[in-house]
Amino acid sequence: MDRLIVGGPVATMAPGGARYGLIEDGAVAHRDGRITFVGRRADLPAALADIPPTDVGGRLVTPGLVDCHTHVVFGGNRAAEFEMRLEGASYEEVARAGGGILSTMRATRAADEATLLEAALWRVDALIGEGVTTMEVKSGYGLNIADEIKMLRVARRIAEERPVRIVTSWLAAHALPPEYDERARYIEEVVLAGLDRAHSEGLVDAVDAFCEGIAFSSDDVAGVFDRALSLGLPVKLHAEQLSHAGGAALAARYGALSADHLEFIDEADAAAMARAGTVAVLLPGACYTLRQAEKPNVAALRSAGVRMAVATDCNPGSSPLTSLLLALNMAATLFRLTPEEALVGATRHAAAALGLGDEIGTLEVGKCADIAVWNVTAPAELVYRIGFNPLDTRLFAGHPG
Repeated sequence: MDRLIVGGPVATMAPGGARYGLIEDGAVAHRDGRITFVGRRADLPAALADIPPTDVGGRLVTPGLVDCHTHVVFGGNRAAEFEMRLEGASYEEVARAGGGILSTMRATRAADEATLLEAALWRVDALIGEGVTTMEVKSGYGLNIADEIKMLRVARRIAEERPVRIVTSWLAAHALPPEYDERARYIEEVVLAGLDRAHSEGLVDAVDAFCEGIAFSSDDVAGVFDRALSLGLPVKLHAEQLSHAGGAALAARYGALSADHLEFIDEADAAAMARAGTVAVLLPGACYTLRQAEKPNVAALRSAGVRMAVATDCNPGSSPLTSLLLALNMAATLFRLTPEEALVGATRHAAAALGLGDEIGTLEVGKCADIAVWNVTAPAELVYRIGFNPLDTRLFAGHPG
């Protein structure tokens, strides 16, 4: 059955037209989970004009939001380490002292799937409640085959429990667990062998790694990416977060969907990413939490024409953030994105960072009917407000929820 939304401005977020792809007094029709018409209400075809409409009363209509970088499946929390950092310890010092990712590893290994799922759903519900209809979920806190796969099973179950699209990333190359003292052996025995198994079980949509001095080198990551591409899996990378370690250039060389963080990116990196079509995923929650002075070189990314996405990086340590709307405000305030760049970054460009640009991220005919209706009248309000959730209605594949 056809359904029709009318009575408010429609920010399609499609490129090439007005800012935000904005249509005043717009209309959106959908059927069987797919958009069948987007345009001015006055231009509705005769076949749709007789459908009983849902009038949004002047509210803004946008695509459902896309959180393209999260770690929402994990055990425990790291509030104690938050205190340590506030007392002067650096992220690297916390990690080298056995905290950081390794403390979450211990809690995640100790938790069963039901416990991990219950905890993850609290975080997922917060994101859904702000209009998120698609989110990426990474492994990376098990650091052995069984527990990395456990995390991905839980991630898949989220989509069974909640009306949200889940995209999974294999991130076993996140940190070296204490039972290994050689990165090469860990990569061979856990990262690569586990990837083969997780792929055979249909649990992996993409492959990620942490390219940093405290994690894995670009040579280490290259071997992981070679295996990923041999399996037909796209790649993405945590790159240039704490230092300039060559990750952005590596991501571009492999045609990565995205390179994420990028606090230490330079102009050559931006140019390489632009040539490769690699999306820059900006994660202001991590910058904020870690109080980093270095910020991504947005001017270089903008000048090179790199698409910029914005995500929460929801994780227990460096970004315990479950508000994509707040991430948009942070991206504008801390990184100086315009409101339009920020909102594009959580819709169209975030979809591209997941390889889903043909399916979601804009309101266009043929795409999924993932739609958000907001108690605001202008798109910039979604970026401008702090600690305020104006969501009125969320549709996932055309269904409220």
